[in-house]
Amino acid sequence: MKSKNYKKKIFKSFDKSYSAEVFFKKPDKYREIEKFSKLTDIIITSGSNFSYAPAGFGERKLSLDLKRFNRILDFNYQEKEITVEAGLKISEFLNFTLKHDLWIPQLPGYPYISLGGAVASNVHGKSCSTHGTIRNAIKKILIFHKTHGWINLSNNENKEIFDLTIGGLGLTGTIVSITFKLSELKEKNFITTKEKVNSLSECMNYINKNSLNNEFIYSWNRADSLKNFGKGFIFRNTIDINSSKKFNNIDTYKKKINLIPLNAWNKFTIKMANIFFGLIQNWKADRSNEEFKTVLFPFVSNESYFNLFGYKGFIESQLMIAQNKLNEFIEEFKVLYKLHQPTITLMSLKNIKGEHRYLRFEDNKICLTFDFTNDKRNLIFLDELDKLCMKYKVIPSIIKDSRLPKEVMDKCYLEADKFRKDLRKFDKNRLYQSRLSDRLEL
Repeated sequence: MKSKNYKKKIFKSFDKSYSAEVFFKKPDKYREIEKFSKLTDIIITSGSNFSYAPAGFGERKLSLDLKRFNRILDFNYQEKEITVEAGLKISEFLNFTLKHDLWIPQLPGYPYISLGGAVASNVHGKSCSTHGTIRNAIKKILIFHKTHGWINLSNNENKEIFDLTIGGLGLTGTIVSITFKLSELKEKNFITTKEKVNSLSECMNYINKNSLNNEFIYSWNRADSLKNFGKGFIFRNTIDINSSKKFNNIDTYKKKINLIPLNAWNKFTIKMANIFFGLIQNWKADRSNEEFKTVLFPFVSNESYFNLFGYKGFIESQLMIAQNKLNEFIEEFKVLYKLHQPTITLMSLKNIKGEHRYLRFEDNKICLTFDFTNDKRNLIFLDELDKLCMKYKVIPSIIKDSRLPKEVMDKCYLEADKFRKDLRKFDKNRLYQSRLSDRLEL
């Protein structure tokens, strides 16, 4: 392609592990989606570009930027349904729906993600033990495909493509609009309680017993040494029916915070941060009247955590593990830990439920998350962790781990080849590709 015909800039994945010079077009009319989509053989759609892995762009590929497609198209209060364009951010969506005492509970912990990206990634949030993934809130999707044109998708119309599109990483075409089924949320503030735990096993048992009684339940666990491994707190957030606070709008734009050049996270700083955080939690009493945005989006205004990783960024490994295999898996994890001494800044555990199909990160399992600094030692450790995942049939998140090898995905996702087959049946020329799909040969 001739670069003079397109705008271009450097796109980066959220974890900063991958960047590329990207050509892009920014349509604001439906006919422009058709027009721009046909400018090149290969295209991909981008939203807010907060994907950890590079799902919305690729080196010198054309990205269709949908930031201008951020309108609310239809709202039916009686039926509790809303149709929005795919470029609308979660924050903008909630600022509208919550004023009508409505929302969708399957939302991730960052408010600036586009809803189209959320659907393409089949996101989940802290409520995944009770509400599952965003798939459960989707009624209809409108996509545009270079070959097939405009297609309506639902459980009753083009169901096979509907299933491919949710969690399909944007590879079935451009998601243009989505219709959601909304849930009631009359009170917008929460009661937060916490429970101290000494191991991941204790953590899992507690979460299993209490998941259905809490809107959000998740843990924060230490992994700065084997001695402290798994120690931490479980946080429970329930609706505060006696709340006195009014709902305050969620900020719609991320504040610009500059990265520091070098990684500030090491064994010492992580240990100190964990000790400090633990002391604060021990000192803090349980809280009521906690604002919606504070509970749902804890990293907003705390982006310094990510900035301290420096220009190289971080690597997140999010894993689904069968409950009866967790203890055995962790014991082997500790053996690898002792051998390689990885630098883990964060560990968290929660339940997740759902139907594991195609490339969807959902199942009835334990969800365990690790954040690593992006360095040679940790990359070697993660290679060994991949082998452990394949041994225990652990399912790693494709959208979170930007270095996940194809062979690991193929081994752990039993329907990976079915996804490829069904995708090629629909799009035999594979007209939608990204850096992520190239790496995984999708």
